[in-house]
Amino acid sequence: MGWAIAYIAKLKNGETVLFRPRGHSMKGKIESGQLCTVEPVAEFTELEKGDIVLCKVNGNEYLHLIKAINGARFQIGNNRGRINGWVGTNAVFGKLVKIED
Repeated sequence: MGWAIAYIAKLKNGETVLFRPRGHSMKGKIESGQLCTVEPVAEFTELEKGDIVLCKVNGNEYLHLIKAINGARFQIGNNRGRINGWVGTNAVFGKLVKIED
């Protein structure tokens, strides 16, 4: 059971979620403990390289960047150069729309 399971369930039900992720993998874009607002993805065709999404890659949950797009597949990575892997639309649950302290 991952840290984002409850948020993912709400996003799947069409709800917007707010949470404060911890860690430094997104330093420079999201600082540890900042309040993040994530909305469900309405249309996957609207996602762009550079968007930050709540997703699951190889069983792990991340609030990470879309590094590349190939059709309906998204390459996910952090803001420090690490690539997590490629996922389909079924593994992208929400898009970051707001960051607050």
